[in-house]
Amino acid sequence: MSIPISNAGLPLEGIRAVCVTGIWAGPYANQLLADWGCEVIQVESIQRRQLHTRGYFLRHPKGKNVMKEAGAPWPWGYPDGEPGERPWNRGSEFNTINRNKLGMTVDLTKPKGMEILHRLVALSDLFMENNTPSTMDKLGITYEWLKEAKPDIIMIRMPAFGLSGPYRNFKTFGSGLEATIGFTHLRGYTDLDKSVSSTAVAHCDATAGTNAALAALMALHYRRRTGKGQLIELAQIEGFIPQLGEAIMDYTMNGRDQDSLGNRDLHGAAPCGNYRCKGKDRWVSITVRGDREWDAFCRALGYPEWTKDEKFATAPSRYKNQDELDRHVEDWTRKHDHYAVMFMLQKEEVAAAPLTDTADIYADPHVRESGVLQEVTHPEAGTHTYAGIGWTQKKTPNSIRRYAYCLGEDNEYVYKELLKISDEEYAELEREGHIGKDFAPHVGP
Repeated sequence: MSIPISNAGLPLEGIRAVCVTGIWAGPYANQLLADWGCEVIQVESIQRRQLHTRGYFLRHPKGKNVMKEAGAPWPWGYPDGEPGERPWNRGSEFNTINRNKLGMTVDLTKPKGMEILHRLVALSDLFMENNTPSTMDKLGITYEWLKEAKPDIIMIRMPAFGLSGPYRNFKTFGSGLEATIGFTHLRGYTDLDKSVSSTAVAHCDATAGTNAALAALMALHYRRRTGKGQLIELAQIEGFIPQLGEAIMDYTMNGRDQDSLGNRDLHGAAPCGNYRCKGKDRWVSITVRGDREWDAFCRALGYPEWTKDEKFATAPSRYKNQDELDRHVEDWTRKHDHYAVMFMLQKEEVAAAPLTDTADIYADPHVRESGVLQEVTHPEAGTHTYAGIGWTQKKTPNSIRRYAYCLGEDNEYVYKELLKISDEEYAELEREGHIGKDFAPHVGP
């Protein structure tokens, strides 16, 4: 049996990670590893679903999309808005962050399932999970248990709030973590209530995933030098705090509690914000810092009379009179296309960029030339364009080598090739509900 994915020549070739991860943070972490050659084996169960990981619903009325019928603007990313016979294999969110990986199924609530996991860990270098600590406690998956199988194993745990403390077993999503850490308070418009001016961007998930991938690389480097594995506790909320360091230090040093600034700048840039342009819902982002850039901005506009007003003569006065300044700026931007504004201001070395929608990104000449978009064919979701590998290495060509795995797609490789399980035992594991490519009938919705 051949290896399902070729990682030949990539930096992490020969490294294997066993992962019990879900939703976004954990899968994004091991996607970064898989992209660069790590053999990532995602462990799932056909006896239960991990919340939201393979879509918000597993069971749909045949031929119907309940979210589409409810008027949802985004019908959960199914091709043509249709969930199909196996919705768990067709969702865009799952298929975006699970490329270049392998998928196997086993029921970890059964002793035989835990035995299988133990045997797989013995053949691996990393074990990664992003569940609540209580979930791992109930299963009995501890660092000590893993070390019994592989003494130099590296275990990466990604609980929302950490492995200790009063919030240890609290469940949340990235949006909840952002609210808890204060990011939601800082993000919004000054003239709107926070309940309507902030959205659930879940930036915390991507941050946690990136941090975890970096932690894995450092632990692998440490093991290569010392021969020792280790337990890494990556509390997602703690990994996000440094990104708010400016606001935190402003409070600890100056006693100031920062509030929402909208699109304005904390350090005095003005104009600074998003300005409406010609066309339907077209906008441009502009930031002007200091007098030199202000003069360049005025030159791009042709020095209209309002730019000579004393209220705009200095950076502090422009910052103080931003409301009036913004009205003048938007009177000008409204007359132009958002890309045209960018080109006019960039010519004068003023920071400006269009606010693009998805269609703009797909058609953008710079994005197209970069090659970051890649067409991938999935056996159940069809052929679509995906965001590709996040960076390039001149001497290490790389690309999306395989679509996101379907449920249980690599069971035969994992069980028969890696674990050397016989055909008879494999059939028995199927009968016992460990192995399969469809969720058991009782699982849902």
